[in-house]
Amino acid sequence: MVQRRCSRSSGRSSPRCVSFADVLQIWALDGIAEITPGTDLVAVILEAARDSLRDGDIVVVTSKIVSKAEGRILEADDREDAITRETVRLVASRTSPSGHVTRIVENRLGIVSAAAGVDASNTPEGTVLLLPEDPDASARSIAAGLRDAGARVGVLITDTLGRAWREGQTDHAIGAAGVHVFEDLRGTVDAEGRPLVVTLPCVADELAAATDLVKGKAARLPVAVVRGRADLVGDLDLPGARSIVRPAERDMFALGSDEAYAAGFAAGRAAGD
Repeated sequence: MVQRRCSRSSGRSSPRCVSFADVLQIWALDGIAEITPGTDLVAVILEAARDSLRDGDIVVVTSKIVSKAEGRILEADDREDAITRETVRLVASRTSPSGHVTRIVENRLGIVSAAAGVDASNTPEGTVLLLPEDPDASARSIAAGLRDAGARVGVLITDTLGRAWREGQTDHAIGAAGVHVFEDLRGTVDAEGRPLVVTLPCVADELAAATDLVKGKAARLPVAVVRGRADLVGDLDLPGARSIVRPAERDMFALGSDEAYAAGFAAGRAAGD
C-alpha cells in the first residue's frame, strides 16, 4: 500500500508530499527456461507471470537473460581480452600475491565495475557474456510489450556490482523504463522539521537489490515482480538508468588511490617542465 506524507518547509506556499510504502510485495517468476539468442522476453515473462501482472507493478529483469536474448555472447578464450575491448577507462588495477589481476574499469555504458561487466559464468565454454548494448532501450522494449499486453508496468534491468566503500556485491539498475529511478526528497522536512537538502534516494537501485533476495544467483529465477510502489511507475520516456551514472566532473573517486597518486605525480612533473 502506498501512503503519502506531506510537510511544509520554509519558503514554500504549499506542502511538499512524498510517497512511501508500508507494504511491499516481491516475488520471483518461476518456469523460465534457458534463454537463447532471439528469445522473445516479453512472451517469456507473460507466460511465467500467468496473467498476474497489474498496473503499477515493476518487473525486474536480470541483465544476463537480456544479453542472451540479444545475442551478446562473444567467443573469447581470453576473458581479459574481452574486458579490455569493453573498457573505456581504467579506474584501478591490483595484482594479488597469486598473480591474479583485478581491474576496476569504466565501460562504454559509463558503469564503473570489476571486469567491465564481462561475465563468464553460465555461458558455454570458450564464450563470455557482454552487457546489453543499450540497457535502457532494452527496458523500454520489454516495458512497451508488457503494456501492450494489458498491464501498465515499469521495467528495471539489473546487474551485480561492488561498492566502493563496502565489501560484497549487490544488484543495481543498469536499465530502466517507465520507472522513476530517483525519489527526490529535497525540499521536504524530516521528522524534526529540519529541511532535507541533498536527500535523493536511488529507488531503482534499492528495488534492484531487494529483488535479488528472491531471484538469487544460482536459482535460475531471473525475473521478479515488485508490487506496492505504483507511484514510481510513469511514462516510458522517463529518464533511464543512464541518468544514475554520476558525471565525471562530480566524481570524487574517479581513480584508485595508486592511480590517482601516479596521475598527480605525472601532472606535477608536466607542470614543472
